[in-house]
Amino acid sequence: AFGNQLIPSSMPLKKATVFLNPAACKGKARNLFEKNAAPILHLSGLDVTVVKTDYEGQAKKLLELMENTDLIIIAGGDGTVQEVLRELCPGLLRTVVRLRAVFSKIPIGFIPLGKTCTLSHTLYPESMNQVQHITNATLAILKGETVPLDVLQIKGAKEQPVFAVSGLRWGSYRDAGVKVSKYWYLGPLKTKAAHFFSTFKEWPQKRQAALMYLGPTERPPEEPEEKPSRPPLYVRLYRRLRLYWSSPPKEIPQDVTPEDWEELKLSTIELSIATRNRQLDLTRTEDFMDICIEADTVSKGQFVNRGSQKMRDPHTCPEGSQYIQASRCILQLPEGTEGSFGIDNEEYEAMPVEVKLLPRKLRFFCDPRIREQMLHAAVQ
Repeated sequence: AFGNQLIPSSMPLKKATVFLNPAACKGKARNLFEKNAAPILHLSGLDVTVVKTDYEGQAKKLLELMENTDLIIIAGGDGTVQEVLRELCPGLLRTVVRLRAVFSKIPIGFIPLGKTCTLSHTLYPESMNQVQHITNATLAILKGETVPLDVLQIKGAKEQPVFAVSGLRWGSYRDAGVKVSKYWYLGPLKTKAAHFFSTFKEWPQKRQAALMYLGPTERPPEEPEEKPSRPPLYVRLYRRLRLYWSSPPKEIPQDVTPEDWEELKLSTIELSIATRNRQLDLTRTEDFMDICIEADTVSKGQFVNRGSQKMRDPHTCPEGSQYIQASRCILQLPEGTEGSFGIDNEEYEAMPVEVKLLPRKLRFFCDPRIREQMLHAAVQ
């Protein structure tokens, strides 16, 4: 249907910039994209430019393309999404206002080609067939329905910030989960085996830390898409003359309300800081991220059984855990703390970090059925 539509010669083609990671899915991503997604994009009449994310200088290239593209498509897995966000978001936050305004209106599509594609669970219906999943995602991009997604900015003392659309994990479940593939020879038992053998270490595996956080923030109203028309020339001249001749307004000192930080000492088996992207509510009036502090009193049997659930939904918060809603938090780790964070399934060295919520920062294409379900759930 998209391929049969005629494009008038006077109508400019929509330009799509695809960021493709050829190394995703053990090197199969390029072939998957060219066989299943690229033909649909070309048949739809898009002017497609493919940028491979395997060379240096991509951020500069991206900024050059920002004003010359109508939509951005990320083709890969969780690592590819994070890599592109690492280049997009710093440019979004630090670049000039004109470019920031341009970029904020560019919708982003995601074509799941990687081994782990957490974002696809939010945007598209579940599918066991990889080819069907890829084609459904590509068609959803062409249909044009979008949803706003939150982004987490995670920054250490000296490191450049990392951006995540799912969240951060630190603890024993994450450590055991990254070793599941080593037990491939056990077939369906590999997940339980990885968590079972991890209990042979010191038990219970407590993580000590200090957490400071701010509560949810009120969600501002949606900005109107249509800008008001520019006033006539004589109105603009009158306003400028009035501003020129009027006396400067007196500055009234405003009392700065101190931020109400809460402080908490942690002893947990796993800490999770996640966005609300998996449970999108388009009508909610507050913006916040979910902080889940799991009790360190879990038995070895509970740990093994809960491991499978954590593999399916890494940021699930089990019963008995402490749950906090926050817009910003600071995680302080004891000196000499070892281990790693999992940020959108990518591994980073564990260190003290500040996590800040950037609410509704990016607009992603989604399947129209998913958006309809969100709106229906909100009405109920």
